[in-house]
Amino acid sequence: MILVRSPLRISLGGGGTDLPSYYMENEGFLVAAAINKYVFVSIMNPFTTGYTLKYSEYEHEQDIDDIKHPIIRECLKLGFKKNLEITTLADLPSGTGLGSSGSFTTALIKALYANSSKNLNSDELAELACDIEINKLKEPIGKQDQYIASYGGISSFTFNKDDSVDVKTLNISDDTLYDLEDNLMLFFTGYSRSASKILKDQEVKSKHNDEDMLNNLHNVKRLGLESKNALECGDTKLFGELMHEHWQNKKKRSGGMSNDKINNWYDIAMNNGAIGGKLVGAGGGGFLMFMANDRNKLRKALNDAGMEEVRFNFDFEGTKTLIT
Repeated sequence: MILVRSPLRISLGGGGTDLPSYYMENEGFLVAAAINKYVFVSIMNPFTTGYTLKYSEYEHEQDIDDIKHPIIRECLKLGFKKNLEITTLADLPSGTGLGSSGSFTTALIKALYANSSKNLNSDELAELACDIEINKLKEPIGKQDQYIASYGGISSFTFNKDDSVDVKTLNISDDTLYDLEDNLMLFFTGYSRSASKILKDQEVKSKHNDEDMLNNLHNVKRLGLESKNALECGDTKLFGELMHEHWQNKKKRSGGMSNDKINNWYDIAMNNGAIGGKLVGAGGGGFLMFMANDRNKLRKALNDAGMEEVRFNFDFEGTKTLIT
């Protein structure tokens, strides 16, 4: 049996500039961190013929083209053994803004290659996953999820106009790291959403050089660069303030980015120990993330408001084979 895990992620600044519709003309930049919540993929070589797939649904097909799950179908077309049983599990639900599809794709590709006694480096793995999701499946998404899942850690990513990606590990002190792990807090809104509609709107407007959208993304990129500098200088208070500015800017990008319930939770947080925060991911649901200066007060206020906290640490291993 092969067992692979791939971390979920949180965006720390610059999210949205990793879409090709933006970076191919303007160059993108963001900061992201992998967390110790995972997608797991196992592969077995059973005696039965065909492909047995166990995820939120069950499939058993003889032909790859008959597989309903789009990512599994396209990954298998890369060319692997036919008789496979693939099972996937996750610590947190999909559609919650933590990059689960990118984590799933990197885990599946690494598991398929490991099952064929082959290995990929982090860059090769990330690029293959991007090719599957962006080029083959035409999803209106960016590259950050696949890259941060593959590499792990807390990193900055520059998305170049020639479609290459520069990855740099942030130079963060231990004290800053402990501060982030203590005071950067995630709360589940209670519902998930599809990122595709919000991101598709951004893609279309960027391709048509919509001035408001491009200025919004230019500003987000600036905030990403300033967030990197704040973290490397150990100024987590400034980082929290930049998150707040980022969220105010991000809400202008799409009418579906937030709603009255999310805005109310955000206001409660800002009045009860949060320096700043934002919705993680494309928006519309999933997780609210806050940088706190009084984590106990913030935790109590949001718990009383009906939100559930998900505690986490950072992951520094990236997509990893656990059993071969």
